[in-house]
Amino acid sequence: MEFKWLNRSTITKEGKRIEIFAPKESDFFCNNGAVGDEGITPESLSNAPFYYTEVTGDFIMRVKVSHDFKDMYDSSSIMIMQDITHWAKACFELTDFNTHAVVSVVTKDQSDDANGCNVEGNSVWLQVCRVGQSFTFHYSIDGDNYYMMRFFNLPAEKTLKVGLLAQAPTGSGGIRIYEDLTIEKKKVKNIRMGK
Repeated sequence: MEFKWLNRSTITKEGKRIEIFAPKESDFFCNNGAVGDEGITPESLSNAPFYYTEVTGDFIMRVKVSHDFKDMYDSSSIMIMQDITHWAKACFELTDFNTHAVVSVVTKDQSDDANGCNVEGNSVWLQVCRVGQSFTFHYSIDGDNYYMMRFFNLPAEKTLKVGLLAQAPTGSGGIRIYEDLTIEKKKVKNIRMGK
């Protein structure tokens, strides 16, 4: 598979391990302008490094992700993208509740934001499945047993950008680690189960 960059960054590859540097204040998020009196609302940004390949038709992508959880919203993520205003990402993130959690964002012009399960430790497996215009994000602790974190639909053409996203929305940046990446072109029998 040939990979390309949207927002190029530094990358190191060794065996089945990929390290991508997330620059300071880098993210993908399309805010609708709503803010609160307290706390931090993500800004509208589309500057995080996205290392992607183009995949046609149904598929499963999975990868083990990790990082050092320094600053709020730091994340090793996976993303699918139709275009700059239609995309979705699954993140392993340091949340504003100071937890390590699987988090998902689906963007159709504007972004939503959904915290999923908290996860002990600094690594987790992330998976995305496609069947037509339906998608699921899953997470796994052991790389074998996957649990659904999000089901959604996206107005997507047959060919999508699919890959790895490194973000540091509020912080100084750092290395995001991806291991054992696989992309399998197949149609799952049960999209909610991811198999």
